[in-house]
Amino acid sequence: MNSRDLLRITSRTFALGIERLPHILCDAATVAYLLLRVSDYLEDNEEMGADAKIALLNLWVNVLREEAGVEQITSKVLDVDVSNPDAIVTQHAREILLHLHSLPYDVQEIIVQHVISSTQGMARWTKTGPNVNDEADLDDYMFEVAGRVGYLVTQLFAWYSLTIRRKEKEIMPLAREFGLGLQTVNVIRGLREDFDRGWIYVPRKFLTVIGISSEELFDPEHRQEALKVLDLLTDKAERHLRNALTYVKSLPWWLHGIRLGCIFPLMFAIRTLAVSRRNAQVFDSEAKITHEEVKRIVMDATLWGWSNSWLDSYYQKLNIVNKEQAGL
Repeated sequence: MNSRDLLRITSRTFALGIERLPHILCDAATVAYLLLRVSDYLEDNEEMGADAKIALLNLWVNVLREEAGVEQITSKVLDVDVSNPDAIVTQHAREILLHLHSLPYDVQEIIVQHVISSTQGMARWTKTGPNVNDEADLDDYMFEVAGRVGYLVTQLFAWYSLTIRRKEKEIMPLAREFGLGLQTVNVIRGLREDFDRGWIYVPRKFLTVIGISSEELFDPEHRQEALKVLDLLTDKAERHLRNALTYVKSLPWWLHGIRLGCIFPLMFAIRTLAVSRRNAQVFDSEAKITHEEVKRIVMDATLWGWSNSWLDSYYQKLNIVNKEQAGL
């Protein structure tokens, strides 16, 4: 199974954007994404305790530094449940690393630097446990798992394009915001699943302001208070995604493939946010956009994504909340 196949089985939606990137950037982003999926698998594995996870995450860092053999990781996942796509990716870590080492050296350095930093951040948060006291804590966690990815792809874009390289320092803070925006939407989408596995990424201060406990957040009898907490999360996501839109608009219009690689996840996120806003369903199950909406976004953005004025209007269009959903 090659890297492209692994990408598609782990995330069809991210694959849609990554596969629109110019060839070398497509390869680089695919490898980076898959290496981070290995990190995610080690962090999220429910069959291991925190100490075991931290040990494997640190071992994975050493593998990435070429200070340990990759078989020390792959040998741990020979008999795991392969219904989890991330487990399959981890089993193919050796092939992914071979693909990494086929890339230009500067590209390898960018990828390895950020994957190591993100993996170390995951280890730190695994040690800390599910203690998200305030918005700064949430941002810190989300930066490690997503904001750093914004840095990674921006540096790859800058390596590829002189125009982007010239504005790299200017857009790097927006790259962080892009990552935080996507991850805040992921937090909203995964509220129930995370709660069921013992994690709550909702800052305690959000709960305190509304006057609700973490357990009551998922109790139907406290639905109105829970929706107010959801408002705080969706407003936060919206602030980040607005900056992500500015990031996309800063990319040269003639680098359409690079723009599409960013437009797709941004538009999927803002539409998912609209579906989630004022929607009590998110406390029971994951709110998703339809396959038809995904296809329409891909088609529309492919035709018009070069235009910044179109991006502004389309963003607004996707951000509209259904009246039935909002209870209006």
